[in-house]
Amino acid sequence: MTTLSLNKAPVGIATRPAPLYWALLFVALTLAIWSLTDANFAQVIISTIADAYLQVTTFVAATLLIFYGLERLFGFNAVKYLSRSGAWQVPLAAALGALPGCGGAIIVVTNYVSGRLSFGAVLATLTATMGDAAFLLIAKEPLTGLMIMAIGLVVGTITGYIVDALHGKDFLRPDASDAPEAQTDTQRKEAPQFVNRIWLIAIVPGIIIGVLGAFQIDLDPVFANQLTDQPVTLFGFMAGLLCFSMWLLPRFIKKNSHSAPSSAVLRQTIADTNFVTGWVIIAFLIFEVSLHVTGYELAQLFDGLAIWVPLIAVVIGLLPGCGPQVLVTSLYLAGIVPLSAQIGNAISNDGDALFPAIALAPKAALVATLYSTIPALLLAYGWYFYQA
Repeated sequence: MTTLSLNKAPVGIATRPAPLYWALLFVALTLAIWSLTDANFAQVIISTIADAYLQVTTFVAATLLIFYGLERLFGFNAVKYLSRSGAWQVPLAAALGALPGCGGAIIVVTNYVSGRLSFGAVLATLTATMGDAAFLLIAKEPLTGLMIMAIGLVVGTITGYIVDALHGKDFLRPDASDAPEAQTDTQRKEAPQFVNRIWLIAIVPGIIIGVLGAFQIDLDPVFANQLTDQPVTLFGFMAGLLCFSMWLLPRFIKKNSHSAPSSAVLRQTIADTNFVTGWVIIAFLIFEVSLHVTGYELAQLFDGLAIWVPLIAVVIGLLPGCGPQVLVTSLYLAGIVPLSAQIGNAISNDGDALFPAIALAPKAALVATLYSTIPALLLAYGWYFYQA
């Protein structure tokens, strides 16, 4: 029986080539060498990665454990239910898209190609989905995350029904037999079992420290010793570096290890937490390194752009994959871009679901993506002028 499993790619979907990850590896090595020659810069790197782990990773991991645990407990045959839902398939497709992660949206896209779902259902799910960035937003600002999920659900449903009425349910449907294999980033490569165990051991105290830190309790002075006066920061740095390495390095190893934890919930939690952590660390480093090098805060740059920020966020949402969207959400959580930009990006972005959509139905994917920018711009600028 096929059940809804978030962020798990369908069988036969291949891993995307990774020129971007070669660039990230080069930058990471450059920053590491720079840190060895500049003590002040090294402190910036250590503090930034520690903050990313203790302030973000721990909450994302806790959220994922709960979310995937509930998903596994209440799993149901989403494909079969959707194909028999009749007029309800559009709001149900939007609901699958609104769920954190990209698994629900990928289910809708693949079943549109096979003829089970309408084009409106595809537009509904791509409009509603926020991808892996939703986990980050829910972990840090749960009420905002739930609000944006609700907005995506409503907007996705309305636009899906409108498009089906205008174009018909078979609009731009390709021949399923001619569809190529998709390339997506939803297949997370796994680390060896002993590395996963270290990750699990670290996350328990990490969550405790993260919760205490949220209440402005600084534990560094409490555990300071003769070796270091920042033991908690050092722990956060080492744990964050572990997450980043587990996300980036396996992409350069041809033979993937299958000795992961036996629990599917733990395996998926580790893989997806590391993915979000990787992009959050990149975002945090962009902020802090730019400030260290130039003395110019990134927030000042966006202040100068003002009215163009929501448009930029919507355009970024057109990029496939969850990485750029995690960056936008990190900018919002850091107070650098406004909520209007976050709303616009959430509606316009399709996350990893756009990869199989492009491969399986390229024309439909392009049109659906362009259509989703219309409500994204309307709501983003509606919120922008409402707050002005």
